[in-house]
Amino acid sequence: MERMKGKHLHVFLIVVASFFLWHCGEEKPTIEPPRTNLKAEIKTPRITYKVVNTYPHDTSSYTEGFLFYNGKWLESTGAPAHIPHTRSAIGLANLQTGAFEKKAEIDKKIYFGEGIVVLKDKLYQLTYQNQTGFIYDAKTFNKIGQFSYHNKEGWGMTTDGKYLIYTDGTCNITFMNPDSFAVHRTIPVLENGYGVYQLNELEYIKGFLYANVWLTNRIVKIDPETGEVKGELDLSALFDQARSKYPRLNELNGIGYDAGSDKILVTGKLWPAIYELAFEH
Repeated sequence: MERMKGKHLHVFLIVVASFFLWHCGEEKPTIEPPRTNLKAEIKTPRITYKVVNTYPHDTSSYTEGFLFYNGKWLESTGAPAHIPHTRSAIGLANLQTGAFEKKAEIDKKIYFGEGIVVLKDKLYQLTYQNQTGFIYDAKTFNKIGQFSYHNKEGWGMTTDGKYLIYTDGTCNITFMNPDSFAVHRTIPVLENGYGVYQLNELEYIKGFLYANVWLTNRIVKIDPETGEVKGELDLSALFDQARSKYPRLNELNGIGYDAGSDKILVTGKLWPAIYELAFEH
C-alpha cells in the first residue's frame, strides 16, 4: 500500500468502496455505505391491506414455511434448542381448530427444518445449516430423496412453477433446477440501491415474489427478473395484536397463497393466529 501514490491510490480506493456498496454475497459487509442524502432517497411504496379473516394457529409451531396445496395448508416448522417443545416437522395447519397435524419429521438433533415448496407433486424441504434438502411425495409425505445446495444456509422456499426458488439469509435469491439441482441463476434483492438482507419465507404471487424480512414486520414485494423491491407490507399492527394474545411469540414468518380462491394468509413463529389479508397484488 505504501507504494500506491496519487492517482493510483485514488483509483484503488474507488474500486474498494464500490465493492462494499454493491456486493451482495453470503457475508454482509461489516461497514455499511453511508447514507448522506436521505431526503433524496425514493421511498418504497407501502402496500395497504385489510384483515379479512382470523384463524387459530398452534403456538408450538415455530413456522418456517407456509403454503397451500391440494386443498390444504401445509406448514413446516423448526426446533430452536432453547424452545424444547418445538420440532422440525411438516404438517397440515387446520384453520378451523388451529391444530398442527404432523405428516413428516426430521431429527432435530441433526437438522433444523426450514422452508418448503411443492412442485409437480413433490414436496421439497430446506434445512438451516446442513446444506441438505429433503424430497417427499406431496400426497403421502413419504420421503423419496434428498439433495444438496452450495449456500451456507437454507431459509425460505417457493416456486414459479418451473424452478425451486429459495433464500439463504443474505440479500440473494437463488433459482434452482428441480431435476439437476443446479443453480439456474441468482439475483440480489435491492431496495433503493441497497441490498435487503435476511430474506426469509417466500411466496410467489401473480408474477412477483413476496419475502418476509427476518426480525422485522415487513414483507417485501420483489420483481423476480430484476430483484428490485416494488413495495412493502408493514404488518406491525398484526404483530402487536398477536403478541397481545400470546406474549411468548417470535417474529413474523409465513406467507401462503391459494391461487384458486386468491386467498393470502400470513402468520409467524409461535403465533396464536393466522391472518387472511386482502391487498392489491
